[in-house]
Amino acid sequence: MNTIDEQRMFTAIQEAKKAAAQNEVPIGAVIVYQNEIIATAYNVRETTQSTLAHAELLAIQKANDKIGSWRLEDCTLYVTLEPCPMCAGAIVQSRIKRVVYGAPDPKAGCAGTLLNLLHEDRFNHQVDITAGILEEECATLLKDFFKKIRKQKKLDQKEN
Repeated sequence: MNTIDEQRMFTAIQEAKKAAAQNEVPIGAVIVYQNEIIATAYNVRETTQSTLAHAELLAIQKANDKIGSWRLEDCTLYVTLEPCPMCAGAIVQSRIKRVVYGAPDPKAGCAGTLLNLLHEDRFNHQVDITAGILEEECATLLKDFFKKIRKQKKLDQKEN
């Protein structure tokens, strides 16, 4: 590992792998406060059947509980995939200082790919963004996961 950002993203990747092991979309998140990891999470939307069970939102809730405040002003969020609109909104609302993400999301990315809700001047809070940390590793996790899903669907169709 070369940088602190890469080390933290590696931890987020480990979280994403936990999601994949449960047949969840492999997205992992880590929140750091004062150089200490205070929250980790991964997607569990399928398991919980909850729209809100994104890795970022779960990590934010854990960080709120750990700090005892809804304000995460001095925190950095590491996430393997660029945040969607819902997560970007929660990041702004929680006052997270910085977001570091791995792979861009061409379908829902709201940290610069489709929109940039984290830098919206009309909001009362803007977030520093670092993109592309361990991008290839993060993207490969997602590509491999969806390739496996498509392969399984083909097998299931052949059986029917």
